[in-house]
Amino acid sequence: ILMVDEKGKNMKCLTFFLMLPETVKNRSKKNSKKGNSSSSSSSKLPPVCYEIITLKTKKKKKMAADIFPRKKPANSNTTAVQQYHQQNLNNNNTIPAPNWQGLYPTIRERNAVMFNNDLMADVHFVVGPPGGTQRLPGHKYVLAVGSSVFHAMFYGELAEDKDEIRIPDVEPAAFLAMLKYIYCDEIDLAADTVLATLYAAKKYIVPHLARACVNFLETSLSAKNACVLLSQSCLFEEPDLTQRCWEVIDAQAELALKSEGFCDIDFQTLESILRRETLNAKEIVVFEAALNWAEVECQRQELTATIENKRKVLGKALYLIRIPTMALDDFANGAAQSGILTLNETNDIFLWYTAAKKPELQFVSKPRKGLVPQRCHRFQSCAYRSNQWRYRGRCDSIQFAVDKRVFIAGFGLYGSSCGSAEYSAKIELKRQGVILCQNLSKYFSDGSSNTFPVWFEYPVQIEPDTFYTASVILDGNELSYFGQEGMTEVQCGKVTVQFQCSSDSTNGTGVQGGQIPELIFYA
Repeated sequence: ILMVDEKGKNMKCLTFFLMLPETVKNRSKKNSKKGNSSSSSSSKLPPVCYEIITLKTKKKKKMAADIFPRKKPANSNTTAVQQYHQQNLNNNNTIPAPNWQGLYPTIRERNAVMFNNDLMADVHFVVGPPGGTQRLPGHKYVLAVGSSVFHAMFYGELAEDKDEIRIPDVEPAAFLAMLKYIYCDEIDLAADTVLATLYAAKKYIVPHLARACVNFLETSLSAKNACVLLSQSCLFEEPDLTQRCWEVIDAQAELALKSEGFCDIDFQTLESILRRETLNAKEIVVFEAALNWAEVECQRQELTATIENKRKVLGKALYLIRIPTMALDDFANGAAQSGILTLNETNDIFLWYTAAKKPELQFVSKPRKGLVPQRCHRFQSCAYRSNQWRYRGRCDSIQFAVDKRVFIAGFGLYGSSCGSAEYSAKIELKRQGVILCQNLSKYFSDGSSNTFPVWFEYPVQIEPDTFYTASVILDGNELSYFGQEGMTEVQCGKVTVQFQCSSDSTNGTGVQGGQIPELIFYA
């Protein structure tokens, strides 16, 4: 009787080896008839019949990956498995050690060994534009399992039996990132190649990798790259990413328009931005951004960046700039002296500012709506006392977190409780101790208990589910109002804001009472 207990497979095997008495007796008679049989051989009779009874539990069977979980090495020495992974990343094409399959307990890991490896490769790709190509090995079966395009290419009705396939429109790094996902089930994205990887994933219909690329772009989206990503999102037909880009461009319009990436967009994207009704920017900033784009576009078209050529590349997009809505000083000192306008256009716009009978203009004369800021008020009441609230250069601070991405534009602050007064305010916004922005400005209070807005130079993007620290250092001779009955959670439109005390607060402000009664934001 042999009892085997194999741990990890959710089963116990109990095996019986049975020798039937009748069979033993018959075998003994047969051996006794043979003259050359010795007594020693007759004593070692092999079993002629056996029965196996297997008892199984009702537990679910585990996969190999569950039985053999990948463990981190105990020390810093590189294991054989890690060496093979690094080898494949570098495409060294070193012949694996004998029985290399035994190093990997799961089919996923064994399959990953083939990534970028010439071993058993039955197709090669020459990837990249002329002069920058890279030859990469592939395995038709693995590729066909990971992509319907590769399946049609290798096993479809119109499949071509080629040993080498040229792909000039995909960057080698992006193609390798896609292959790594197909072979290793790993997503390895970088900021400088994610757009090219998204293009490859779209071309070869690898939807999960494409979705990961879009998520990566959404999380890394900022005013610096929003315009470029807007152009690319339209090209790749990613409406969610397009919407996120518009949110950033609308709220942080001046930063987006002044970024280098704005000059890299195509003409169609330029028109859509200039036409945008909710663009939260001064029109002079829009005008200067359009001229910067025109100068770079002249270089792309190999034209001299003259006034005539700039106007030529702008075309009808010039009239989407709402020049008549500029402040008169901005027009007189900026657009009117830029040379981009004709003499008649300049005269007509000056008349538009000053004359009772305004001339007809080709330019849009209606101001943009921009964005309406929202205010999150965290106190249920306010008060004042004969000795509060005083400022001695100390910091009033509070921490907050939101459940949706917003853009903090400034704070609402209390004013004097003893009549009209002027205050100097240094406002600051931090995340995990890192200063995101700060601004020093003055505001005038009229003696009421109202709050008065103090703005940052540009709105600041706030990510959800992360606590930020809002701080202010006020300087003023008069006592001010302060908040009472503070709330730890406030619902403001579709945004939920949570508050907690900050260790930076040295002047008494906390959740229940104090200063910084309002957060002003765009959502």
